[in-house]
Amino acid sequence: MTVPWALAVPVIVFLAIIVPLWMTFHYMTLWRRLRDEKAAQPVSDRELEKLLETAQRLTERLETLETILVEESRDWRTPNE
Repeated sequence: MTVPWALAVPVIVFLAIIVPLWMTFHYMTLWRRLRDEKAAQPVSDRELEKLLETAQRLTERLETLETILVEESRDWRTPNE
């Protein structure tokens, strides 16, 4: 069964040119819309509090790890030469 050229050529042109352009412009529009929405939304106080809590927990963990390392190996900060 052969595909008539009258149907094959428009389908190939559609798939090779129109669909990639359509998808490109579609996703460019989505990305632009998301970017604009993010720029329009200020950071809420709750988000800032959550980030501050996370930073404080990470600081505590780092201090704990440093304490453990000092107890196990006093010269852990000096470079090995």
